[in-house]
Amino acid sequence: MKMGMSFFKQLRREFAGYNGKKLSQDLMAGLTVAAVALPLALAFGVSAGATAACGLVTAIVAGLVISALTGGYYQISGPTGAMAAILGSLIGAYGMQGMFVATFLAGIMLIIAAVLHLGNLTAFVPAPVITGFTSGIAVIIALGQIDNFFGTHSEGGSALAKLASYSRLGFHPNMTTTIVALLVLLMVFFPKKWNAVVPASLVGIIIATAATMIFKLDIATVGDIPKSLMLPDRLSPAQIDWATVPGLLAPAFSIAVLNMLESLLCGASAGRATGVKLNNDQELFAQGVGNMVLPMFGGIPATAALARTSVAVRSGAQTRLTGIFHAVGLLIMMLVLAPIISNVPMAALAGVLMVTAWRMNEWSAIRYVFQHKFKGAMAKFIVTMACTIVFDLTVAIVVGVGLGLILMVARLSKLQINYERVDMSRLRTDNDTLSERYSNAMVAYITGPLLFANIGTL
Repeated sequence: MKMGMSFFKQLRREFAGYNGKKLSQDLMAGLTVAAVALPLALAFGVSAGATAACGLVTAIVAGLVISALTGGYYQISGPTGAMAAILGSLIGAYGMQGMFVATFLAGIMLIIAAVLHLGNLTAFVPAPVITGFTSGIAVIIALGQIDNFFGTHSEGGSALAKLASYSRLGFHPNMTTTIVALLVLLMVFFPKKWNAVVPASLVGIIIATAATMIFKLDIATVGDIPKSLMLPDRLSPAQIDWATVPGLLAPAFSIAVLNMLESLLCGASAGRATGVKLNNDQELFAQGVGNMVLPMFGGIPATAALARTSVAVRSGAQTRLTGIFHAVGLLIMMLVLAPIISNVPMAALAGVLMVTAWRMNEWSAIRYVFQHKFKGAMAKFIVTMACTIVFDLTVAIVVGVGLGLILMVARLSKLQINYERVDMSRLRTDNDTLSERYSNAMVAYITGPLLFANIGTL
């Protein structure tokens, strides 16, 4: 009840004085975000182990549902690289129906987190841990796109398993596929002033698609894009293997935790840029509802996306209508451009994802930690990144936070003890015998908390 009242107050503030000028700003910002979101939605759908159409539907439905309920007008939600990276092994183990069930369960968990006001818990995750799992996810995304980038074939559920399978299956790159992927990859050098007008990723995909269609290149493409939001493969109770549901709780928890981290960190960043603080509980509620709805359309898990949110802020977004207009723009593109989108080369999407993986790394933070040789931060970063790549997000976060707690206790257990000679003149006594007796007296100054781990040092 309290959350609902807060939401309606937020809406009244947001739309106070709304007029035609602000509407046009929202419309233009939404269409700009749609241009950025199109190639990313297609790429992340493929990266997740689903389809490009699945990624596109996710962006549209999330844009409509989550934007309408969001805790910050600037938040733009959809499929993300981080979320896609943890879905490959889930789909490989449980299939699409298993992924849909896990997404639905994650949505329920997010709503519970909103009701229990758990949004602020993300503040207790150390920055090096977040940087570490972000870099680990970037590695998983890059490894997962080797087949599409080089036109090769691998087997296995995880990125590491696929990489290991090359020793058995051989690695034989297709030159045409590789050249198309490199063409898009080179768009990383696209001038920034041009990128502000037209996204480099979109330009790269347009060029690669045009070349594929004109020269009839024999390479893998996206394939048919359905002209409907209701994909053929979507959550169906009749197809669910109910015996596997308990095993889906852990993946669902991973999805929910990642959603919390991405959405709330994205909102914190955008909130600082706009001066409007994110309502954490409302945002988690919006993400929960959105992720419960998405499987019914055949979508993958969605979360607030920093890349699209920052574009919305820079483009002059005024209200949550920006996110809704971005979704409508993507829907129009899907209905009108479906025949062209179906010819987008998979290699082009792999190039986009390789660039995305590189840019996901927080290079400035990594450089700062290693240049200043902060041993604790370095350990948390490396361990979390390794756990993310080898295991999964949940294990990485638990291990990273656990290591952070151990290092904190170790740091706190170090008492600083300083000794100083007593200045007898400050005792204000005329007793010469007393002054002589205690002329060599020392005072011990102890700095730090007394813990079981350091009591022996006293």
